[in-house]
Amino acid sequence: MNRSEITEKLNTIFPTVFNKPGLSITESLTASDVDGWDSLTHMILISEVEKSFGITFKLKELNKMKNVGDMIEIIASKL
Repeated sequence: MNRSEITEKLNTIFPTVFNKPGLSITESLTASDVDGWDSLTHMILISEVEKSFGITFKLKELNKMKNVGDMIEIIASKL
């Protein structure tokens, strides 16, 4: 699965988790860019991403995620 396929899949997860149908992600998107992205929704997001891609993030990987681009990079490395 390449970066664009991962992004496409994430573009279906993010709007659902944040209840924002028009939300479209970019690699530079961060939590501060999305209203309602708090610690609880972050954990829901991580859970949905793990379930959707069939992967598990390690704590050190979660700590490295500063934006969606970082998330895509880590997902790509696990697939």
